[in-house]
Amino acid sequence: MRDEMICVGAVSGSYGVQGEVRIKSFCATPEDIEAYSPLTCEHGVDVFHLSLIRPIKNGFVARLVEVKTKEQGDALKGTQLFARRAQLPSLPDDEYYHSDLVGLTVSDTGGTLIGTVKSVQNHGATDLLEIQRPGSSATILLPFTLAAVPTVDLDAGRIVADPPDGVL
Repeated sequence: MRDEMICVGAVSGSYGVQGEVRIKSFCATPEDIEAYSPLTCEHGVDVFHLSLIRPIKNGFVARLVEVKTKEQGDALKGTQLFARRAQLPSLPDDEYYHSDLVGLTVSDTGGTLIGTVKSVQNHGATDLLEIQRPGSSATILLPFTLAAVPTVDLDAGRIVADPPDGVL
């Protein structure tokens, strides 16, 4: 596997006046984000030593050792927090980190190119693959279920999909 950074959460703003921040965790078990500390920004320049204080709606109140004031916390709003892949647990064969799927080509079961995975989104019910159509700025959303996506081949860099009626 590639030694890369995986986004495990984001700062959603400051919390109070003591320099605490609101954290949104992208981990399967949300509180696991604390175990991956220290975390970095996207470019690996800024390092954040995180400790969770308490859960709140849609996340946690956390202390970043590097943040001392409300203004510093406000300045970090929107900052994504990354851990090294080596810090994260290994996944079963049928589970994937979202970053592993981005960039894979997607073809239907007949071999016709559908597009390339642009992002993986989740709006509550299930993960959705946002697929960029070839030669176009248009995208489609494909449910990331076993029925709609029977094959993911990371080594070959491809996904075989069986889109439900009306998706294409």
